[in-house]
Amino acid sequence: MQIQYEPENVCPIRITFDLDGDVVRNIQFLGGCNGNLKAISKLVDGWTVDKIEEYLKGNQCGRKATSCADQLAIAVRRAYENARG
Repeated sequence: MQIQYEPENVCPIRITFDLDGDVVRNIQFLGGCNGNLKAISKLVDGWTVDKIEEYLKGNQCGRKATSCADQLAIAVRRAYENARG
């Protein structure tokens, strides 16, 4: 199932990814630091929601309370919980 998520308080305006059970694939960010976000997307491709959350949730960007990585962790958790009902 393809998911689209609009992150908050970060540069990208959209995150899209495929969710197959609890496995996340094909992550793409629209906007933001292109090279860094491509790298994050490649590194976590095929990871579970739990693993993404473990490694990325809570990461901050500068003085912001969130980051693109944190927003990805939030997005995959929300999508997973919504898919479960």
